[in-house]
Amino acid sequence: MESRNPAFRGNAFDQRAGGAAYGAPGYAPGYGAQQYGAPGYAAPGYAPPATRPMTMDDVVVRGFLTLAVLVVTAALAWTLVPTEVAMPVLVVALIAEIGIWAFITFGQKANAPLVLAFAAVYGVAVGIISHAYNDHFHGVVFQAVIGTALAFGGTLAVYALRIVRVTPKFARFVIAAGAALVALMFLNLLVHAFGGDEGIGIRDPGSPLAYVFSVVAILVGCFFLLLDFDAVEQGVRQGAPEKFAWYCAFGLVLSLVWIYLEMLRLVSYFSGRD
Repeated sequence: MESRNPAFRGNAFDQRAGGAAYGAPGYAPGYGAQQYGAPGYAAPGYAPPATRPMTMDDVVVRGFLTLAVLVVTAALAWTLVPTEVAMPVLVVALIAEIGIWAFITFGQKANAPLVLAFAAVYGVAVGIISHAYNDHFHGVVFQAVIGTALAFGGTLAVYALRIVRVTPKFARFVIAAGAALVALMFLNLLVHAFGGDEGIGIRDPGSPLAYVFSVVAILVGCFFLLLDFDAVEQGVRQGAPEKFAWYCAFGLVLSLVWIYLEMLRLVSYFSGRD
């Protein structure tokens, strides 16, 4: 199985099947999927997993559980973290999130404790960010949640109807687009840190470039969801081990949060400051 999502490049599932990860750095979502052109799941020397194969129900249950943990910790952070300590808590949560993400990704580990721990600390960050936005732009969080749900449903329909087919070329395009967006965000942060008040303009509400950037980022997040759906389908079809469902849940939640955060920013551009 070949990983087309950067969060899962180099995982053990890829290595057993002899797949080469596409790979891209950064924030974007991920997991593994079948290698196109390969004769099948098995590779020389591959031993069938001792556990039962993954099912679609496994992915659904683990995905909902992971998302539920994230939502609960986000709600707790929103309610319990005072404004005066929100920034230090956010920094700690982001550092912990990156550390767990790296361990899952590069340590080739995806199990219930790790994925749920990642969801918990990610939820703290999402809750603090959402609260800050809602304080300045009342109602944007609810609108962003609705927009994210619609994006998820629309993307799932597009995948189910095969309106867009996930091919190696499409996957490479999505990975490249995600890497480019992350690079632009990093450049914008650097310019802002060294005296540019609005960076390069991709986060400036007064610039049309900011609107375009957020729309493109949301579309790329939806494209990553297409890769997620394809990995789930291929994993079930090819008899991936049951534990691979945690990788799928991890990738789906990453994609959804990417879309939500960009949706939150885009909606805020159209909202008056309270």
